[in-house]
Amino acid sequence: MMVNCCGLLTANKEPVPLKSIEVELEVRDHVATLVSTLLYENKEDKPLEAVFVFPLPGDAAVCHFSAKIGQTQIVAEVKEKQEAHEEYDDALSSGQQAFLLEESDQSPDIFSLSVGSLPPGESASIRLEYVTELAVQADDGLRFCLPAVLNPRYQPQGSEGGSVQVTSVPASLVPYSLSFSARVSSPRPISKVESKCSLDPLQYLNTEQTQATVKLAAGHKFDRDVELLIYYKDAHQPTAVVEAGQASAKPGTLMGDPVVMLSLYPEFPQAMMSSVASHGEFVFLIDRSGSMGCCVDNSNQQETRIGSARDTLLLLLKSLPMGCYFNIYSFGSSYQHTFPKSVEYSEKTMKEALKEVEKMDADLGGTEILEPLKHIYSQSCIPSQPRQVFVFTDGEVGNTKEVINLVRDNSGSHRCFSFGIGEGASSALINGLAKEGGGHAQFITGTDRMQPKVMQSLRFALQPAVVDISVTWDLPKAVSVTVLSPPITTIFQGQRSLVYAQLTGQSPEAAEGCVTVKYSLAGHPSQNQLRFSLKPAKDTGLTVHRLGAQTLIRSLEMEERERRGQQDGRVKQKVVELSIQSGVSSSFTAFIAVNKSDSKAIQGPLLRRNVPAPMMMMMSCGMPARLQRCAAPTMKSCMMWRAMPQSLSTQSCDDYAAPVMRSRMMGRAMSQSLSTQSYDFAAPVMGSRMMGRAVSQSLSTQSYDFAAPVMGSPLTGCSRLAAPPMRKFAAPQSPRSTTLFSRMKQKLGGWRKKKKMSEKKYQFESSLSHRPPHTYDTGYNEAAGEIYYETQQFPLEQPLDDSRDSWTKQPSRDTLLKLVSLQKACGCWELEPALAASLGKTSKEVENPKPTLVNKEVWATILALIWLHGFKSDVRDEWELLAMKAVSWLRAQNAPCVTECVEAGNALLDCSVQKDALGL
Repeated sequence: MMVNCCGLLTANKEPVPLKSIEVELEVRDHVATLVSTLLYENKEDKPLEAVFVFPLPGDAAVCHFSAKIGQTQIVAEVKEKQEAHEEYDDALSSGQQAFLLEESDQSPDIFSLSVGSLPPGESASIRLEYVTELAVQADDGLRFCLPAVLNPRYQPQGSEGGSVQVTSVPASLVPYSLSFSARVSSPRPISKVESKCSLDPLQYLNTEQTQATVKLAAGHKFDRDVELLIYYKDAHQPTAVVEAGQASAKPGTLMGDPVVMLSLYPEFPQAMMSSVASHGEFVFLIDRSGSMGCCVDNSNQQETRIGSARDTLLLLLKSLPMGCYFNIYSFGSSYQHTFPKSVEYSEKTMKEALKEVEKMDADLGGTEILEPLKHIYSQSCIPSQPRQVFVFTDGEVGNTKEVINLVRDNSGSHRCFSFGIGEGASSALINGLAKEGGGHAQFITGTDRMQPKVMQSLRFALQPAVVDISVTWDLPKAVSVTVLSPPITTIFQGQRSLVYAQLTGQSPEAAEGCVTVKYSLAGHPSQNQLRFSLKPAKDTGLTVHRLGAQTLIRSLEMEERERRGQQDGRVKQKVVELSIQSGVSSSFTAFIAVNKSDSKAIQGPLLRRNVPAPMMMMMSCGMPARLQRCAAPTMKSCMMWRAMPQSLSTQSCDDYAAPVMRSRMMGRAMSQSLSTQSYDFAAPVMGSRMMGRAVSQSLSTQSYDFAAPVMGSPLTGCSRLAAPPMRKFAAPQSPRSTTLFSRMKQKLGGWRKKKKMSEKKYQFESSLSHRPPHTYDTGYNEAAGEIYYETQQFPLEQPLDDSRDSWTKQPSRDTLLKLVSLQKACGCWELEPALAASLGKTSKEVENPKPTLVNKEVWATILALIWLHGFKSDVRDEWELLAMKAVSWLRAQNAPCVTECVEAGNALLDCSVQKDALGL
């Protein structure tokens, strides 16, 4: 049965008032200003309230919000959040148009935009502006990311605040368009601009190539964030930008005084950087929630996030230095650890860990990162072994601020390196972990390989620790400085440190200032200086002031959370005042605009329309490929809704109808009655007041052809599949089948009944049988009133063999990983058939050319090094550390005939690698 619907529709067949988004980006050196224009149009016959929850960069300073209705322009003001809510509600109650923009209480990278009282046939153009710093990448590129994907966030039970919920549809079904253009300028020539999205060719605007424009090609599919990587020639020189104060602001205030932004790139002595630390405690924390079973990239349906994490752990474990300590934690709804406490790195402990790594899968349910972090911090630090924590996650958590607070509270005892995996990973979480933990953040999206980025962070972790960092200022006597940024606690070679400071007082026209950064590296005192003119730069607007204000606001917000319980409200009040003065949003303020013109009051009740944000299609994550098209729309396994008294009705009239979920949006109560009818496929529906005020509503969804699920894809080839029965949630237990999948057996084939079992279980015939496929099952925790979707495992035809090495057994395994998996903890390789196979030779072909006086381990190790340099030089970043360990082992052997070995090895492998290139 079909229904004739016109225009843009939501997942539940409601017209979408958001028609288009136009984004203009201006990049000046390493700072970006973004202006986004959202066009709303009401084609219904009743007035609308449209709510759009969307992601922004976690460190963005939102500094402008305005609306244009017809010829009337309304510029929003920043007000205390509760006051803004009341003004918005009062405006709607009186029939006025109002617009509200606010930051989520749980995470600074999620915003909600409410467009109220949009009359029938009326259009509204919303303008949003923010400024942000661009992060330095491993290859010296500067990364800008416009988050287009917003995946639902997992909110652990008992965490602070309400859960962050969004109305979402699969990226391919986003019902509005996006246009994106960028203008880049720099004092240095622009080498190139790259993106994982399709771009029109780069257009240079001058002969010096210091200015250029680029546009997003037409037809963006919303299946990934819009990412730009900008490369300058002779990049990353220390710079200082002084910006004049606002003429209308009072001198002595942040906005009235000049503000300086320092970009510092400390250079360490090369002799210090040529060596790596031989000690440390390395703790690897791996996300094993259901969403980690998703594909890393849409173009590669074979490699999953958890699979890439396994491969990366192999490289990490092989690259650790002898004498260090390590442990591996993994987490989902619960957490596990390989050893009760960190153990010394040896051949025995490395093998034990690798056996556990091989078995890791995306099978632990939700994304509860807080508890494993608490357990790690509860362990006593090992003397003379600095703790380094590596966190791998897809970043889909709702208690972001709670997690970052914990890391900051323990920042004195460790460094935290974070890795955001996949589209939609929370930039606030990933950047916050690294910033507060004194480490480095990396994002792995699209076709990125995780391994080189992680190995770069390991090199940072192995750098000698920089301690006793201080920043001193030398300014004219009439000028005083107030530093707005937190103290610098971490410095890495080649990485930028930004410092914002307010300059108060009058200075001569040609006056200069000087900043000196002092620190101790491996026991040796060092310093770097930067001299700069105090003359304000031209045409910077208030960009530096806003970034400085945002930096100070975030620091004060963190201080307010730390003092919660004994607070007197003074810190919060300071944040509110600073936010209002600077026009930069905060967690305690919101932008509010009300159309107070003399136009006629809008009559009648408002229809509510939640505008869907794009999200990745994760329903098939971790499932056998043949089942992906019939996966139930149960949301991914890490999702959870906080349930309240509810009225649910589900009918299945042709295919499988998913239960409708009640939700609690960003911390405020709501009451609703939901009803779903499905004639082909009905999706889970979330109707709610985002971030919101209390709201009562009754939503009804009918799907006649295809109602887009929040996650997943329509059932094809299946009919009348009954919904899985709700059951009590329990901790992970033995594998068992479900009603849903037992019925799928009748439709799909490829299943075999497993004999001698008291309960029906089915085995899926899969070439990937070394790793258990997944099912998705439903649970309900009656005591907590929470609905879960958890990941279960089907039994294997044969038990998993812990003794076998999946890195060498899998025929499709990357040849580099095959070779790396054979290296011993000390750094050497053994002469064995598996090594010969990895080199593409037979055992005899490898053994015969060995010089007589050379032992087998030395010969095997030299062959491995020649192969790495000869055939894998393009991924040198991934194996460089483990090769350095192999070279150190060879030197310790003081082996004879090394030159003869290199010549014989080159002849055998048909290479021409020089002995010096090997480091010998």
